[in-house]
Amino acid sequence: MHSPGDLPTGAPDPVDDAVLNDLRLRLERYRRVPLPDTAEWERGADPDYLADLISYWLNAYDWRPHESRIRALPWATTQRSDVPVRAIHQRATRPDAPAVLLLHGWPDSVLRFERVLPLLTDFHVVVPSLPGYPFAVPVPEGGMSADAMAEAVASVMAEFGYDRYVVSAGDVGCDVAEALAALYPQRVAALHLTDVSQYHFLAALPSDLSPTERAYVQRGRDWQQHEGGYMHEQSTKPHTLAAGLGDSPAGLLAWLVEKLRSWTDCGGDVESVFSREELLTWVTAYWVSGAIGTSFTPYAVGGVKPETVMPPAVFTIFPRDLVNAPREFAERVFDVRLWREERAGGHFAAWEQPERYVSGIRDAVRCTTADEALREQA
Repeated sequence: MHSPGDLPTGAPDPVDDAVLNDLRLRLERYRRVPLPDTAEWERGADPDYLADLISYWLNAYDWRPHESRIRALPWATTQRSDVPVRAIHQRATRPDAPAVLLLHGWPDSVLRFERVLPLLTDFHVVVPSLPGYPFAVPVPEGGMSADAMAEAVASVMAEFGYDRYVVSAGDVGCDVAEALAALYPQRVAALHLTDVSQYHFLAALPSDLSPTERAYVQRGRDWQQHEGGYMHEQSTKPHTLAAGLGDSPAGLLAWLVEKLRSWTDCGGDVESVFSREELLTWVTAYWVSGAIGTSFTPYAVGGVKPETVMPPAVFTIFPRDLVNAPREFAERVFDVRLWREERAGGHFAAWEQPERYVSGIRDAVRCTTADEALREQA
């Protein structure tokens, strides 16, 4: 274990004033395009809500206090890894405390875990900014596949002095977690996941699916047809999409806020989960970093999905997540030790239901402790 003085601080640099001034100019020139009808959110971002939020972004929102709060987090940047990675590294007071690795997804960043960090002070916690996402150190290739990110994250944990750890993840982070467990099974003590990657039902399916599993696959295909357009575009023509979203803050806001609303347990009111300040901080992080195009890389660059992931796995399932798999489908891939279905929460569970999310992490740590005790007895 490294002592606190061994690793340099590595907080993200403050955003240049020129970047924020340019953002303001673009917002001032926002052009509302004509649409056939309002349809509110049925066909995407509600144009009236979008225009109102753009006005707030221009006239009321200030990035600087949020930037100061984010930069004050306990950041560290790797020095010896082939791929430089910036991560939040929150150390416990007890040197031998368990280590937990938190992996975010899309369309978010390390900010997904801001509400759980104060609840995990008895663990060593590492939250990497995945390459290609906001707050990350730029890498030559721009973005990375989930497999490549797993290699980078493994190097982070080794450099920070952690040989064995629990991995907690959702969304793209689940793909990284699976790859990490497959590549380094001796390091990943347990998994805590909030979903089974959709790539498992989009790929070749076994022929012996149960009725429950077949119903799940059909739900997934229906969801892909009606809600999965973003995924197809980001995986097939990401550069075309990035040109528009990276040049227009209004376009970026529409693309991201529509997902933040539809993927959360908000009852149609996104501001019941995110305040306007929080919404715009998540979106502004993408704008000032220019990361929207590189964040598409895991969608566009496929990886090899492991057939079986062996570490003990704890699942915390939140009802408003995208397409929730049944336990029996998850057990085809994972060594499921605990399966808990919550009564509230959605895709950004660590943000929406931080206490319940942390409960799942603690369950995974307990699974690890029990397994290691059994090994010692054997």
